[in-house]
Amino acid sequence: MIKLNNSKARYFDREISWLKFNERVLQEADDERNPLNERLKFLGIFSNNLDEFFRVRVATLRRLIELKKKNYQEDVITFEQSLNQVMVEVNYQQQKFGIIYENIIKQLTKHNIYLINEKELDEEQGTYVRSYFRDKIRHCLFPIMLKNFRAGTHLSDQAIYLAVTLMRTDNAEKDAYAIIEIPTSVAGRFIVLPEDNGKKYIIILDDVVRYCMDEIFARFKYDNFKAFTFKFTRDAELDIDNDVSKSFLEIMAESLIQRKRGSALRFVYDREMSEDLLKAVTSKLKVSATDNIVEGGRYHNFKDYMGFPNLGGSELEYNDVTPLPHKDIPEGSSIIRAIRKKDIMLHYPYQSFQYIVDLLREASMDPKVRSVKMTIYRVAKPSNIINALINAARNGKRVTVFMELQARFDEEANIYWSEKLQEAGVKVLHTIPGLKVHSKLILIKRKEGADYKYYANIGTGNFHEKTASLYADEALLTANKRITQEVDKVFDLFEASYRPLRFRTLIVSPFSTRNFFIRLINFEIANAKLNKEAWIKIKLNGLSDARLINKLYQASQEGVCIELIIRGICKLIPGIKGLSENIKVINIVDRYLEHSRVLIFCNGGDEKYFITSADWMVRNLDNRIEVTTPIFDQDIQKELKDILNIQLQDNIKARLLDNYMTNNYYQNKMEPIRAQVDTYTYLRRIHQ
Repeated sequence: MIKLNNSKARYFDREISWLKFNERVLQEADDERNPLNERLKFLGIFSNNLDEFFRVRVATLRRLIELKKKNYQEDVITFEQSLNQVMVEVNYQQQKFGIIYENIIKQLTKHNIYLINEKELDEEQGTYVRSYFRDKIRHCLFPIMLKNFRAGTHLSDQAIYLAVTLMRTDNAEKDAYAIIEIPTSVAGRFIVLPEDNGKKYIIILDDVVRYCMDEIFARFKYDNFKAFTFKFTRDAELDIDNDVSKSFLEIMAESLIQRKRGSALRFVYDREMSEDLLKAVTSKLKVSATDNIVEGGRYHNFKDYMGFPNLGGSELEYNDVTPLPHKDIPEGSSIIRAIRKKDIMLHYPYQSFQYIVDLLREASMDPKVRSVKMTIYRVAKPSNIINALINAARNGKRVTVFMELQARFDEEANIYWSEKLQEAGVKVLHTIPGLKVHSKLILIKRKEGADYKYYANIGTGNFHEKTASLYADEALLTANKRITQEVDKVFDLFEASYRPLRFRTLIVSPFSTRNFFIRLINFEIANAKLNKEAWIKIKLNGLSDARLINKLYQASQEGVCIELIIRGICKLIPGIKGLSENIKVINIVDRYLEHSRVLIFCNGGDEKYFITSADWMVRNLDNRIEVTTPIFDQDIQKELKDILNIQLQDNIKARLLDNYMTNNYYQNKMEPIRAQVDTYTYLRRIHQ
């Protein structure tokens, strides 16, 4: 465990800060206040996060080290030191993971739920497993004999494998080796066995394959087997070809093929695997000594535990939460008409994302709507958003979609949706050189009388039905001309091949976001110097931009009260005397992923409110098209401020960041406040 006293440093290390976020996820798995199945899901989330961390961040560190790059940011450790600390912290968290996992599995037995392996099957269960294997699994298995294996790059780092030693008692020849991919996409990872006297049993698919190994190799007369799980993680950073003769769609498709053949960064294996088998497998996969070869337990790919079956009823999961209606959108009424009357703010998942689907559906059928424009970064599959856009095109609307093909790990899906939209007559825009489009925008143009009126959505989260029920986000629906006309200018930016435009109301990256907020912080500093009220409340996913951090430090030194809610990476170090003693930072990890970005400035009493798609990170400020919108409606302003205050008072799921990054729960003497529960209660009071 990395535990550093940063009293002389100005910034936390970026990678360790992210790992500390993932440790908070692990804490939720360890929190006995959470239902057991939810704790298993948190283990799955932790594991999935860690895989992506290796595929992207560790890959980047390795590249920087190989290229002998230096880290020029002030007070930041070298890339080699960062990677070493990463591995120490990862190993500590993995050990903690194993203890938590064993504890949860043990607690499941109190509910008569047993996770058993192939050696624990009784005769009746064995018969069931063999029948299941023959019906569902056997036809999906395609073992690879290791001696014949040539292209290790063809194996997927999304899968798990069994490395098998094959033996024959009638033949003393040297043991043979094979690799078998576990077909989790066909059968899932967990097989529920027949109940017996009130006891419920689950077996992992890996163990089903182990149990039936003799049937897989029967024709080759092998009769003794030893099988061990392994997995590996590839470098997932894309190398983008700059060939101008190719379309961006072609370039991305080729880059994705390269990703699937990227070098292995981490190889995790069952520590019981023999040295000879380990050497044979790593040699074929070209995993060198410089790669990270990690001893593990019997099972890998714990991300599958996000889908662990619930055999114990409602007490093992969170209670269902019914999304709240919005008081300004009467049921069954026109959403466009409601937006025309006043600005509307939707708070996901407390309110339903279906309002956005219904808005697009209404626009697709409304004879007065002339056009629909939208940015897409990630969408669900299947997607009602895509269906609504296709329907709008079929109904004669001019539909334009900016589809970001560089949305990490959604590139293939977005290529697929691009083709579907184009087939339906939608105009699809793909890329702005050197930038990602991360803004969350919808613009509807409607003929009303002799004029056209615009209706816009500006949000903090993706247009994704599934994640909108799991991520806490905000979305503004407005017909305010100051905003909608500038949303139209953002789309002009996309269609005019990135011709810089001037914005008066919206704040758009990479043109003005950093400088805009520096000016607002400077105003708070000026007021503090005059002994006027001066404060800042900010909620973001990540805070790592050095210039903005330094400006917050300056504000703290001048007496500005700064309260930050940062879910993930936070390089700012709070609580250092003479530097950041007036800065409080909390992190909240709970049932929903805190994903919204909200900023409030005292502004001399004339408070300013904003929501944004942009975190305060270099990539969001300099390398992406992001949109921040002011919030003018006073009712919405009050809601945002009240919600942030609820979160700042959370004393159940909030952690207070200190200069050791110890992830201690925030405690105060107030009555218990759990922000996500209390936010739902607050919104229910307002909207019902």
